[in-house]
Amino acid sequence: MAEDATRIATEARDRVRFEEEALALADQVYRVARHLSNSREDSEELVQETYARAFRSWRSYTPGTNLRAWLLRILTNLNIDRGRRSQRAPQTQALEANDYYLYDKLSADADGGQPADEERVVERLSQDDIVTALATVPHDFRDVIVLVDIGDFSYQDAAQILDIPIGTVMSRLHRGRRILKRELADSVLEDAT
Repeated sequence: MAEDATRIATEARDRVRFEEEALALADQVYRVARHLSNSREDSEELVQETYARAFRSWRSYTPGTNLRAWLLRILTNLNIDRGRRSQRAPQTQALEANDYYLYDKLSADADGGQPADEERVVERLSQDDIVTALATVPHDFRDVIVLVDIGDFSYQDAAQILDIPIGTVMSRLHRGRRILKRELADSVLEDAT
């Protein structure tokens, strides 16, 4: 009987320690969720589902491993499941062959044929434009952009979180950046007219 009480007390202490460590990462989890979702409400719901699932399966977490990556893996899986449920079809647009698409488009539209400089482009982009453009990037590409470019994860960490090969991370990141670049260019050009 004393062994049962000791085991229960140890398990309770381990669970409290796990929950404290997990909750300390809530801001980082929310930041990633905010970039994966189209709205604040969706982000909050995604974070809430992530923590509910994490707290239900806390025993499957191996202490001493990367808790942040474990939580973000849950978040990413939930987001993928949500995307599948809504059955969003990825956009199939031809990618621009030119990596300087935005620069070339602005140069062509610049007054007097003078090329637009980087400051002019940045001035035209608002944070809403960027969030809107990111939301138009297909789900698989957006996840990689959010993890690597916004979340500052390494390719290896992103591959682990998304459970895909590192080469797929690199490919999706390249294609996702090009799609995002095109969307941002269109946004800047719309604002200029």
